[in-house]
This record gives sequence, C-alpha cells and structure tokens, in this order.
Amino acid sequence: MVGFLVGEAFRDLNRAGRVAVSAIVLITLSLGAVGAFLLLSDNLGHAVAAWRDRLRVIVYLKQEPSTAGASALVRRVEALPGVATVRYVSRSQALDALKKALGKDAGATEHLTSNPLPASLEVTPSAEGATSEGARRLVERLSAMSEVEDVAGGVEWVDRLARLQRLVTLVGLGFGAVLAVGAILTVTTATTLVLHARRHETEIMRLVGAPEFTIRMPLLLQGMVQGVIGAALALGALAAVHHFVAPKLRPLMTVALGVDAITFLAIPQIAAIALAGAALGALGGFLARGR
Repeated sequence: MVGFLVGEAFRDLNRAGRVAVSAIVLITLSLGAVGAFLLLSDNLGHAVAAWRDRLRVIVYLKQEPSTAGASALVRRVEALPGVATVRYVSRSQALDALKKALGKDAGATEHLTSNPLPASLEVTPSAEGATSEGARRLVERLSAMSEVEDVAGGVEWVDRLARLQRLVTLVGLGFGAVLAVGAILTVTTATTLVLHARRHETEIMRLVGAPEFTIRMPLLLQGMVQGVIGAALALGALAAVHHFVAPKLRPLMTVALGVDAITFLAIPQIAAIALAGAALGALGGFLARGR
C-alpha cells in the first residue's frame, strides 16, 4: 500500500509539470530567504554576546588614592548593583599600557615631564549592568561618587547591534512568509491540475469501492515531496554560499564585529527548515482537496 501511494504521488507530480516546478522554486526561495536571514541573525547574535562579554566601563579618578584607599574604593564599587568585577589601574600602570599600545613609537613618552594619565577603575558590568537601562543606572551611580572625575564607556552601540539583529530576523521571517504564501498557492494549483487530470480515474476508483484515503493521500504526498525538494535545494544553496563566501568575509567580520568565525545554521534550524518545507507542500496539497 505504501509503495502504491508513493508511486502515485510521484506520478501526480509528473502530471503537474511546470506548475509543480514553479512551486518547488517558490518553496526554495522562501526557505532560502528565511535561512539566509537566520544565518545573518545568528552571527550578529554571536557578535552581540561577544561584545557584551568584553564590555568595560572606565572610571577616571580625580586623584590617585593610596594602596589602602584604592582597595577600599574597589570594594565600594564592587558592591554597586550591576557590577561584576573591578580592577584598579594606577597612573604608572596606565602609562605602561600606553607605551605598550604605541609600540615602536613608545619613545615619544620619554619627552613627557610628568605622567598626564589619571588613575582609573576598569569596571566589568554584570548581565544586568550590560543592558542599556542597567548601564545608564550604573554610570549614574559611578558618576555620583566623590572620587570620580569622569566615566567613559557604554552599551548604546551594542544595543543598536542587538536591535539590528532583531530587525534582520523579523524582515527575514516576513519576506519568507510572503514567498511561502505564493508557494502554498502554487502547490494548491498544481494539485488541482492533477485532480482535474485524473478525475475519470478517481470516479472509477470510487465506483469500485476504493477508500477516500487511497484517493487523497497521493495528493498530500505530492505536495510534501515538492516541499521537501524545495527545502533540500534551499539548504544546499545556503551551504554552498556559506562554504565559498564565509572565508572571504571572515577577516571583515573579525575587524568590524570581533567575530572569529561565521557559523552555519544549527542542526535544529536545519531540521526546522526541512519540516517547514514539508509542511508548506502538505498544506498546499490539503487546500486542493475540496476542489
């Protein structure tokens, strides 16, 4: 029975001809668009997570405290909400870091009559403090301390990147949904054509007592086959593009976003795209049942 139903589904697919091919193309485009936007969104998400982990707030002090005063100040700042860790940087440590950053030009600092750099605290925000609202409150608390001259650093641009990630996901899903509607309608049209082509055969099967399941199931399988083929083509195209394009974009992504590698879709996402293809095709075949 299973062999008969599958064979009938492929024969129906062949009967649909170019309309079936059009449905497969539309399913490929819709799922390919969704997959591409998911791929971009995932990598933007990795960049956002990486930058949040590396986020620092620099607190410049009015005067360099004593060793005991620095330790007490660090403990006070660590007790503030939204703070994960605090590191004290003395004026001499700041100058050494500047020399290291200048590299071969570090000799220019030898002409300084005094150390112009202030002592500072390097504050690592917690997950609460790394949000835009949490960072704003943290900066306000730090700025209100009497020992503080200025506070630098924030998460505004990281939040803008996170908003861009969400926008990319929504645009991808919306664009894919529009194409998916077209794919469903095309599968429905292809299935309707098959119903028309085999109407005499269907009437004979009913006359001899064939169950409705045997008559209708090949039509549903036909739509599912179109959906699975479309999903496979979409995933194959995405994998090919990722394989050839990702190595060329990796240096740019590393410099611009701090992402060391451009990852491909995760296994659950691949499975979801495959299931979505089968569901799109099956829905198109189901909608043609009543025609």
